[in-house]
Amino acid sequence: MQRREWLSSVAGGFGAMALSCLDAQAKQSALHHPAKAKRVIQIFCPGGMSQVDTFDHKPELIKRSGKPFDPDGKLQFFASKPGNCQSSFWKFSQHGQSGLWVSDLFPRLAQHVDSMAFIYSMHSKTALHGPACFMMNTGFTLPGFPSMGSWITYGLGSETENLPSYVVLPDTRGLPPGGVLNWGAGFLPATHQAVTLDFSRVDRPIADLFPPDSLRHETDPIDQQSLEFLAAMNQRHLANRDGNTDLEARIRAYEMAAKLQVSAPEVSDLSGESRATKELYQLDDQAVGGFGRQCLLARRLAERGVRFVQLYCGAENTTAEPIRPNWDSHEDLPRDHGYWGRILDSGAAALLTDLQSRGMLDETLVICTTEFGRQPASQGGKGIGRDHNSGAFTAWMAGGGIRGGVGFGATDELGYQAVESPTYCYDLHATALHLLGIDHEKLTYYHNGIQRRLTDVHGKVIRDLIV
Repeated sequence: MQRREWLSSVAGGFGAMALSCLDAQAKQSALHHPAKAKRVIQIFCPGGMSQVDTFDHKPELIKRSGKPFDPDGKLQFFASKPGNCQSSFWKFSQHGQSGLWVSDLFPRLAQHVDSMAFIYSMHSKTALHGPACFMMNTGFTLPGFPSMGSWITYGLGSETENLPSYVVLPDTRGLPPGGVLNWGAGFLPATHQAVTLDFSRVDRPIADLFPPDSLRHETDPIDQQSLEFLAAMNQRHLANRDGNTDLEARIRAYEMAAKLQVSAPEVSDLSGESRATKELYQLDDQAVGGFGRQCLLARRLAERGVRFVQLYCGAENTTAEPIRPNWDSHEDLPRDHGYWGRILDSGAAALLTDLQSRGMLDETLVICTTEFGRQPASQGGKGIGRDHNSGAFTAWMAGGGIRGGVGFGATDELGYQAVESPTYCYDLHATALHLLGIDHEKLTYYHNGIQRRLTDVHGKVIRDLIV
């Protein structure tokens, strides 16, 4: 390559990077309406959290506890015939000025009910773990569609140049049902897929971000001239391959990787956090400290401009002994939900408290959901498990323009099915986009002859939840 040609390529590379920044700024200034939230932190609980043991208080279920749920014997649940009606394994109490009901499983979250809005009438199209996770994350039961985080970064761009705009923090025990497809970009440009961070190793939060120790002396320090030359080569290669979003995403990923070598370890280094903050998240607690750390890192990522942070409270099903690795409590719900309830309660409550104290909650939308609910009847030989229930579950939202202390929709008297304002993920997604300043019907991408969108052909903004 001639010197003049090389300089031209370098200039083109810098121009492309500048254009990318301008594009992100343009997206933010072209909102469909004024935004109430700037960013999202989503907590996802794989396995299926029981609505009747957590947030959906059912006095009638208490009255009928021990009586046959289906006297005629005609019903078939997902994996079992219905057992007897089983009331909550935890006592429910009213909290806050709103008087909303929360079970004793969540004593810390109960202190925040006046900042939370509950959707009691959530339901799903499937009771299968993988497809149900896909539906809640992408709006479709099949894999391969863009996740909500990808749609949001596609629509809004990024607030930061040194960190990814979309970050996922998996549970320390592993990936959820469906794995990384839950946060893929689908047919959107590949640059909008999430970056998975593993902060169990503070110095190496991203796999292969740094060269092996044996080669560090060959590559450190990385000089700017080498990076500029690599950028020029990449841009020249891309110029002859228009429309290759995977290649463009790979180039951007390498450029981001160079920045992450500095920014990622800084985010994961908690030494600068106060003792009070570390105690708030209970980082030293062996059981809850791992998820508490994930929640603290979510706050640190959000305050550094990451647009969408998703963290998982639970992993894939691997074994039921000695305890389920997620909320899928078929055999022993008091054991499994008792374990996971304390984890979620501690981390999520700490996150809300921390965001509020820092003045971030007003501009940060916090969402907590699961893939489906559980049946109000007993399951298993001991009669202390619950089967899958796609007909009803509860999600909650807080911050970012959400009206606190309210509940929306309702299930029947036993918590079996959503009967008042039945709500799909489309409505939750439409509401989240609305709070971010996006009209869900206008955020589209042309693919295979169809103008696709996160909410497909559905979705209504739940205005009762919005300030």
